[in-house]
Amino acid sequence: MSIDTPVAPGPADSSASDIVFFGIMNGLELGSFVPGQRLVETDLVAHFGVGRNSVREALQRLAAEGIVDLPRHRGAIIRRLTLQETLDVLDVAERMTGLLARAATRGSGNRALAQALRASVQGLVAAEKAHDDEAFSGTRRHFYRTLLEMGDNRELRRLFPTIHMPIVHAQHRLASLRKMRLDDYRHIATAVLAGDPETAEAAGVAHVQNVRHAILERQPA
Repeated sequence: MSIDTPVAPGPADSSASDIVFFGIMNGLELGSFVPGQRLVETDLVAHFGVGRNSVREALQRLAAEGIVDLPRHRGAIIRRLTLQETLDVLDVAERMTGLLARAATRGSGNRALAQALRASVQGLVAAEKAHDDEAFSGTRRHFYRTLLEMGDNRELRRLFPTIHMPIVHAQHRLASLRKMRLDDYRHIATAVLAGDPETAEAAGVAHVQNVRHAILERQPA
């Protein structure tokens, strides 16, 4: 939800369309699906082992969230952002991430949630050391989900996962980004756990600014 996608539901509560929906979202993070890729229904049916109707339902959900485009008579295509569209996403993400971090300080006194946030950071460090992309991706989602729980803000819960950061990160796979993100997540967590809303908001804003800077730095002159 991107700024992470929501974590995939467990097997007990997954529908067939959930399997496709979260499979494509997770695949974007891991590089098995990429912006600009055409999604062929028959291929998705075989890949995920579900029916065609479930694939179509998942594609409609992905289109509603702006992850795929559904041009007539051409099938689904994973959305590819222009540079200006990327910057527009980052403008929104900057403000929302600052607000998320500020709101999360409300829950700094909740011992269970505070421990969950510490555990997320420890998990991110371990995944980085192990060069485990899948573990890093899953733990990052847990990090953001914990911040949302700490903030207990219904509107943030509704809006935050709709920001198109999964496409931004899938489209700009820069080697420098993950290490930078890990450092930023540490700063956010430290401020949140200290119950310091001003510093937490500044750390959240700085994180997205750092992502923007890394992307712009790699653009051709």
